[in-house]
Amino acid sequence: MTDDTRVSVTVLGLGSMGSAVAAAFVAAGHPTTVWNRSPGKAAPLVALGATHAATIDEAVAASPLIVSVLTGFEATLDALAPAGAALAGRTLITLNSGAPAGAREVAVWADAHGARFLGGAIKNVPAAVGAADTLLYYGGDRGVFDEYRSALGVLGGENVHLGDEPDLAALYEAAVGATLLPTLLGFFEGAAVLASRGIEARAMVPYSAKWLRMIESLLPLLAEEIDTGDYTKLGSSVGLFHDAVDSDMRVGVEAGVDMSWHAPMAELLHRAIARGHREHSVTALIEVLKNPAA
Repeated sequence: MTDDTRVSVTVLGLGSMGSAVAAAFVAAGHPTTVWNRSPGKAAPLVALGATHAATIDEAVAASPLIVSVLTGFEATLDALAPAGAALAGRTLITLNSGAPAGAREVAVWADAHGARFLGGAIKNVPAAVGAADTLLYYGGDRGVFDEYRSALGVLGGENVHLGDEPDLAALYEAAVGATLLPTLLGFFEGAAVLASRGIEARAMVPYSAKWLRMIESLLPLLAEEIDTGDYTKLGSSVGLFHDAVDSDMRVGVEAGVDMSWHAPMAELLHRAIARGHREHSVTALIEVLKNPAA
């Protein structure tokens, strides 16, 4: 497929991410059909130049490329079930969250209905769809990725094919996304601690950003320790984190901040100490995560 080809595409699901995906296709000149269970969500996209399909059958029949941005794999299967016969000879790409098993299930279902499948994920917020630094990664049929690479490029500047297994994007989505909520909770906790002294959250943004960049710089070393099983290089030991638990709790008491979300982390540290990891780098916690019943 050449770069100037503007393949017709159907986008299923018009939440914030689905609407952003559809708008990016329209803006790039791709004939775009949209479908959503709540038809009213299509109106802003129709105003941009998209075509609204009243039924899922009509939506699937409109394009050779179907991009599902529904809430998960189960929702994709549920929505497409009435249009299974229309999928034959077409390509289905999912851009949603969900467990790897869900991606494998959709891949098997698509194959049974004569469709090619590629499971993907967008690693950015809806407002950043189409941005040069937005990452999308995919798992599944490499031929599909190569054929539609130009079209998928309108969604972000970095598109990566992870491998032939259809669940790889979901697997990486779970692995990489695991850092999101704990990181946000840490920021919220810090903001609550500052608020107890009448200090606005914005005051700590420059320092939090620098702290996150420091953590980013450590990731290669953390990965090396994990991959080699040699927990001796980092310097920040399990014992160091374990001994700081009481101090963290005192900060919460003084500030009147709920620190209960620390409890499972403290318990993880306790178990690591019990298994002889006190003097090991904190990366040794992965041994407890991998073997919870040991």
